[in-house]
Formats: sequence, C-alpha cells, structure tokens
Amino acid sequence: MFGRLGAPEIILILVVIILLFGAKKLPDMARSLGKSARILKSEAKAMKDEGSTPAPAGPPNTDEQPPAQRTIQAAPGDVTSSRPVSEPTDTTKR
Repeated sequence: MFGRLGAPEIILILVVIILLFGAKKLPDMARSLGKSARILKSEAKAMKDEGSTPAPAGPPNTDEQPPAQRTIQAAPGDVTSSRPVSEPTDTTKR
C-alpha cells in the first residue's frame, strides 16, 4: 500500500514541517527533545542500577537518617533545568 519514500517525498515532508512549526522553533524543539531523551536515558539507567543492587537481609534500621535528595541535570552545566528529586520511601510496616 505504502511504497518507499524517495527524495521528493522526504523533501515535501520537511517543507510541510517547516511551514507548520516555523524555522525559528525547530532548533529549540530539537534541543528540548534531546534533553528529554538524555533525562529519560539517565532515569532508566538509575532504575536499572537500583534494581540490580541486592536488598539488605536484616530488618530495616529505624535509626538511619533518610538519604539526601539527588539532583538530576538535563545537561552538564545546565543549572536552570536542575531539579531536586526525593527518593521513594517504603512506608509499609511488615
């Protein structure tokens, strides 16, 4: 039903995208998409690393202080998009 996309079709698609969004907004959109992809990748890696660490075998110690908040940065040196993140805590009593 749909054939291969050739050069004329790709050029037409790009022209339509530029007309819809405007040439000035495209670099900003690409930049924000890249930042979002980096954040998603770092969060996925953190979740994978968190899941691979073994849980302590003993009962939880209630005298421990809660862990400090982490700060996730979208890009190195990009302070404006940094946000503190609270780690989830297990509030269920077993």
